[in-house]
Amino acid sequence: MRGAAGAALLALAALAASCSRSDASGGARGANAAPPAPAAAADATAGATVVGKVRASGLAVVALEPKAAREFPPQTDKPVMDQVGLTFGPELLLVRTGEPVEFRNSDDTLHNVNVKDEQTREQAFNVAIPTGGTFEYTFKRDGFYRVGCDIHPAMAASIFAASTPYTAVADGEGGFEFAGVPPGAWTVTIYTGGRRLQKDVDVKGGVTEIAIE
Repeated sequence: MRGAAGAALLALAALAASCSRSDASGGARGANAAPPAPAAAADATAGATVVGKVRASGLAVVALEPKAAREFPPQTDKPVMDQVGLTFGPELLLVRTGEPVEFRNSDDTLHNVNVKDEQTREQAFNVAIPTGGTFEYTFKRDGFYRVGCDIHPAMAASIFAASTPYTAVADGEGGFEFAGVPPGAWTVTIYTGGRRLQKDVDVKGGVTEIAIE
């Protein structure tokens, strides 16, 4: 964990998730380290663009969700959380509920990955991953999850799972953008500084701009 940065992420998860022992399937296999993959699978070539800005208190996680039931295409890239230098990377991973996520161990030592639902404290899974190994898991419930290594207690990270492919971390000025959003009624939810902010937005095409205080 990178000290204060990791602690801030975990604090965000603990506060925002308030506003599974699930069966895991997967196994170890050889893997080459690679940068984390994005969680979204939206088609940026079609639909509208939603551009927004939030007055954030530090880190802000943004989710754009349809007000009516809607099916999305499967993700094209599998999100990855790796373990390198006794650190989880990234410290905050955005994933799709119902889509596979890969956990890797690129360190030269054994790690375990212990993941718990931040809201219910229910364990999603706890597995050991040897050097060069991977483990695949599919989150079934939206929300924040805490990630730890029992072998190395200083290691920590967070995961945010959402059914929508439109999730992001706002930039340093609170800005965010989603491309390829189908027209219709949507809700933007912001998790920041222990707050959960929401705003409805009607996407009609072209560029839709929103501001959240």
